[in-house]
Amino acid sequence: MTDLVNYFEIGTPDPEAARAFYGGVFGWEFSSPSPAGYGFVNGNAGGLWDTTEAGGGHWAVFYVEVADIHATLEAAQSAGAGVVLPLVDNGTILFAHLSDPAGNRFGVWQRKAD
Repeated sequence: MTDLVNYFEIGTPDPEAARAFYGGVFGWEFSSPSPAGYGFVNGNAGGLWDTTEAGGGHWAVFYVEVADIHATLEAAQSAGAGVVLPLVDNGTILFAHLSDPAGNRFGVWQRKAD
């Protein structure tokens, strides 16, 4: 099902502090990070990204799964969204970060066809 919020991500250059905070407050469990610094939270409910190599940004975003990411990006930008992180193809999914007209950051993603 698309157009639903079904994933979240925390980006930080200090993933150990994020693990300690969120793990301590909510009891979240974290997978070991990949070589790119990305690990999953509570199975695959969310992700924790070490942003050290990607500019060191901080964010906590929700992701909306969409059926056609290109059409969604076009519609969002036409409605006043800004592009924060341009379209990325990680081999499994396509995703991007946008900002709404008020400046709130959010993500959109699309599964790639098998």
